[in-house]
Amino acid sequence: MIGRVVVGPEEIDLGAMQRAVELRGVGAIATFVGVVRDPDEGREVTHLDYEAYAEMAVAEITAIVDEVSARQGVGEVLVQHRTGRVGRGVASVAVVASAAHRHQALDACTYVIDELKRRAPIWKVGG
Repeated sequence: MIGRVVVGPEEIDLGAMQRAVELRGVGAIATFVGVVRDPDEGREVTHLDYEAYAEMAVAEITAIVDEVSARQGVGEVLVQHRTGRVGRGVASVAVVASAAHRHQALDACTYVIDELKRRAPIWKVGG
């Protein structure tokens, strides 16, 4: 499922996200993918369960995307965050940003994931 901001149980299709941000004038596409890691702080992890206040999370992440999209040179930014059970080594969040230059695309990804972690109502609830 490709949308500007998606929060839900659907698997992340990184290739589709990257194709969706290919715009005329884009010189760079940067991607951040967060995966469920194992081990974590010395303990085995088989999966994580994510819960979200989905409507509020989409609204907050959309605001974050709007903030970064207003920057000079940034093209399109897409974000997807999984909910439900996500197995080890599987993508739980992805940010894809296109921009005129690499540093703008990389900075956009960094800003979005940092602010998402700080502001979006999404929680790890088990694993």
